[in-house]
Amino acid sequence: MWQMVTDTLTNEQIRSYFDKVLSSLSEKERTVIERRIGLTGNRETLQSIGNSFSPNITRERVRQIEDAGIKKVGRIIKATELSQIQEKGKEILSLHGGVLTRDKLVGALISELHLSKDVNAFILEVIIQSDFDILKSKPRLGTQTYFYLPNITRKHIDAVYKESLKMLRKKKDVMEQSELYSAILNLLSKELGSLGAPFVDSVLDVFDDIVKWEETLIGLTRWKILNPKTLKDKSIYVMKKEKVPMHFIDISNKISEYLGETVKVNTIHNELIRNEEFILIGRGIYALKEWGFKPGTVLDVIVDVLKKEGDAMSTENIIKKVLKVRTVKRTTIYMNLQNKKVIERVGRNFYKLKD
Repeated sequence: MWQMVTDTLTNEQIRSYFDKVLSSLSEKERTVIERRIGLTGNRETLQSIGNSFSPNITRERVRQIEDAGIKKVGRIIKATELSQIQEKGKEILSLHGGVLTRDKLVGALISELHLSKDVNAFILEVIIQSDFDILKSKPRLGTQTYFYLPNITRKHIDAVYKESLKMLRKKKDVMEQSELYSAILNLLSKELGSLGAPFVDSVLDVFDDIVKWEETLIGLTRWKILNPKTLKDKSIYVMKKEKVPMHFIDISNKISEYLGETVKVNTIHNELIRNEEFILIGRGIYALKEWGFKPGTVLDVIVDVLKKEGDAMSTENIIKKVLKVRTVKRTTIYMNLQNKKVIERVGRNFYKLKD
């Protein structure tokens, strides 16, 4: 019945071998699994399958039939070429700390086995689920379905999630993934034992309210910076990504580049002007207030610099201080120093606030 395969499996072989495995099941088990994974049409729910039987059967009864069939599949597959899919699945799980979301595991299998993208991913899922050395999570609100190895427990997973939420909420901003993972591992060293950063990384893919961003950052899904909806949020998103003050035209261009949305330049400029989160620091150049920039004219900045100094300052030192928070010409700063109502010149090229 089975012809040993020495090379990687093809989509056609997987489907053919899987059909042979299903033929060894009872008619009811085979029918339920086929309909659950859409082998002969669209995928069906437990309810719709239960309603199609005469007399009708409950959703729970359909689930029991499906589970019994999958267990039989697991026993049969061990003697077939499809077992290499299970072995590869365990290998991938081990590399990721022993846990991985269903979508990521199936995607990794397709990549590692060099399968074409149109392979029936649900066949792969059943093959993996049928392995007695691989466990599958039960449905749980706010989480993705995931597979895990027997050495991983729900306690491990929940501990990582709970502490991650606590740290992110305390920081109230995105964190470097490596920073968060290191903190989690230090805090939970006794509970997690030898489980390392790959485990923490995979666990945090499971929960819907935590999101990874820009490959290296992590935060809460509800934070606007990670899920920008309004024009203001999109502008903040772009500026935080670029990490430097930007001209409003550049902000508009970057929104188009990063978010695929065309925005009129004037619309962006108006949004920046009317929101206190943005500080105009030069002609058309804006910075984020949270970066430490304060609103005001160049003269306001000079006054603030002199107040902090508490004594007379040289022209050059004043200019250096102002240029740290304003993108303006040196001559503009010098001209504002000539405001005799506010500033007094004392000695050669030295200024202080007027008494």
